[in-house]
Amino acid sequence: MAKTIISTAGAPAAIGTYSQAVRVGDTVYLSGQIGLDPSSGQLVDGIDAQITRVFDNLKAVTEAAGGSLADIVKINVFLTDLGNFAKVNEAMTRYFQQPFPARAAVGVASLPRGALVEADAVMVLGA
Repeated sequence: MAKTIISTAGAPAAIGTYSQAVRVGDTVYLSGQIGLDPSSGQLVDGIDAQITRVFDNLKAVTEAAGGSLADIVKINVFLTDLGNFAKVNEAMTRYFQQPFPARAAVGVASLPRGALVEADAVMVLGA
């Protein structure tokens, strides 16, 4: 199957050797998003704003791929402080509806650009 690279100005441009997302068949692999504002390229301030920006960035990439957050089947969330896990749960209730995607939440020592949260996902279109 052919790979299709997904790119949108609605999410931050890749800051390394990766694509915002790659589609193979009906499956789209979304790269990790941190709380970068796509227009300024700067990290937004605070955990609440970063969580919101991460999900807004993921939403923009899913839409560029022809889907929506409802098509996400698996999401991985990385936090530099697992004490913020409840904030991620609360935010997910604003972005996702039941049935919720499968999810992992992982505590990490650090993230790119000093981010406090990052999330990547797998989306299946037409499922």
